[in-house]
Amino acid sequence: QVQLVESGGGLVQAGGSLRLSCAASGSIFRLDTMGWYRQAPGKQRELVAVITSGGSTNYADSVKGRFTISRDNAKNTVFLQMNGLKPEDTDVYYCNAAVIEYTYYRSMELWGQGTQVTVSP
Repeated sequence: QVQLVESGGGLVQAGGSLRLSCAASGSIFRLDTMGWYRQAPGKQRELVAVITSGGSTNYADSVKGRFTISRDNAKNTVFLQMNGLKPEDTDVYYCNAAVIEYTYYRSMELWGQGTQVTVSP
């Protein structure tokens, strides 16, 4: 079984910074693209940033220049460094990963449990 565990959310004032982490564990043969999404109550989940296994990145326009996604392939972990946070960044942030598991070499798409990020004015 493979799972994603997130950490690093919290409450911060506008202009502040937070760093989210997401570690994949279990029977992992390969981790492909990993990313972060966010969702507000009553709204659709939206892309924040993604990173391929080779390090190519893509960001939502709303976070370009403020957020940085990175990964440590040796530790099966993806990070999201969030600087210059704004109240409109307040959401639940979810980690996502494309995984090939070891037992049957099945492709899976996994989601973390979500971590709350709250930015006060």
